Amino acid sequence: MEITSLQNPRVKQWAQLLEKKHRDKQRKYIIEGIHLVQEALISNAPMECIVYSIEQGMPADIEKLSATHLDVEWIGVTDAIIAKCSSTETPQPIFAVVEKHDANRVDEVLSQPNALVIVVDGVQDPGNLGTIIRSADAVLADAVILGRGTVDLYNPKTIRSTMGSLFHLAIMEAELQELLPLAKQKGARIVSTSLQAQENCYTYDFRPATWLLVGNEGNGVSEAAEAFVDDRIIIPMPGKAESLNVAMATSVLLYEALRQRKYT
Repeated sequence: MEITSLQNPRVKQWAQLLEKKHRDKQRKYIIEGIHLVQEALISNAPMECIVYSIEQGMPADIEKLSATHLDVEWIGVTDAIIAKCSSTETPQPIFAVVEKHDANRVDEVLSQPNALVIVVDGVQDPGNLGTIIRSADAVLADAVILGRGTVDLYNPKTIRSTMGSLFHLAIMEAELQELLPLAKQKGARIVSTSLQAQENCYTYDFRPATWLLVGNEGNGVSEAAEAFVDDRIIIPMPGKAESLNVAMATSVLLYEALRQRKYT
């Protein structure tokens, strides 16, 4: 199938997905570029269609996967249409429309013994959220929970920052004031960082069920979520740096958890 008109109704629907309100309404989002489309195909993400440039042709790495994904609609379009539906100044020649995954796996995460979960409370920067998700994927974390006020997971910048990791692990939205008490009841420890903490992250035991609560770039964890914290730890900084950003700090903690769980 080919579409060449910028006024085509489907093109207009795709372009609308650059805005959150339309992503929420249509329950779909766009992923751009060869790498992300490839990751989505390999992960069997629920895709409505893959849209590629007629002028530049189907990328070879994607064409190899097309035979095993006959349920996906493949649509050739003009470069002008690609540009209209892209969030970048220099669009790649392919994008996909992906359906939002409605499956709520909170119960599964709550029941998992010794789960390592990252709880994101109000992180605003898409790059920070994407990096947190990549680090969680890298260390085999069990889930990433997004609390109210956190940047949209399906923001194009967030998606690019995940580098495909959003397809590899459980990511879900939840009301933290309802979820954190349930996690505590199941025996999980809610952990956050504090400059006033007495225990450092290298002496803390991350091996039991640990829900790592990370907060907003400027204000940290909200008071409402802070009320559920069991343990506060500090990341040692013997140098002169004032602080680490939330994505870097989360990565440090996750890798210490990985070391304790897999390499001791």
